[in-house]
Amino acid sequence: MISIALSKGRILDETLPLLEAAGIVASENPDTSRKLIITTSRAGVRLIIVRATDVPTYVQYGAADLGIAGSDILVEHGGIGLYQPLDLKIARCRLMVAVRKGFDYERAVRQGARLRVATKYLQAAREHFAAKGVHVDLIKLYGSMELAPLTGLADAIVDLVSTGNTLKANALVAAEEIAQISARLIVNQAAYKLKRSAVQPLLDALTRAVK
Repeated sequence: MISIALSKGRILDETLPLLEAAGIVASENPDTSRKLIITTSRAGVRLIIVRATDVPTYVQYGAADLGIAGSDILVEHGGIGLYQPLDLKIARCRLMVAVRKGFDYERAVRQGARLRVATKYLQAAREHFAAKGVHVDLIKLYGSMELAPLTGLADAIVDLVSTGNTLKANALVAAEEIAQISARLIVNQAAYKLKRSAVQPLLDALTRAVK
């Protein structure tokens, strides 16, 4: 049995057509089903539905053989014990630094100011600002990131931006791009070696579906 870890939301919505093109059709709609393990039309392949941030953990420890996760999640996880053989080119967005309107981010950076930055992407933010030589105090938040600069909790945020409408609605502006984000197929290293005869055809089918 091959298990594929998925999370509900945008990635799932854009993944299901890819899976279908690869000959893998869920027996139930994962968005509406209460089941966390869902069989598929492909013999010996099932889907397990987990929280987005947990996908790489399930794959790392072998509870799932494959998974689909955003590259932002993989940076935070560290990618330990995982192969990342395929960029699925879906769920695209950008990881950005954003500030309130009127805050001169470039000047603050140029003058060496110590910035307070709110984010749930601590690893990505830490690496980005360290590479620029900018001193920051990172504040971990789990949601409503846009509130942080508006209430004085932080000077800036690091968050995913798709259309930019949420920033605009909250009087924030994108100040700097950190990375382009997309969903990646990840594979447990042991599963790839021990179950290669079952895993490789799935990789090949998904590769064709992406192309």
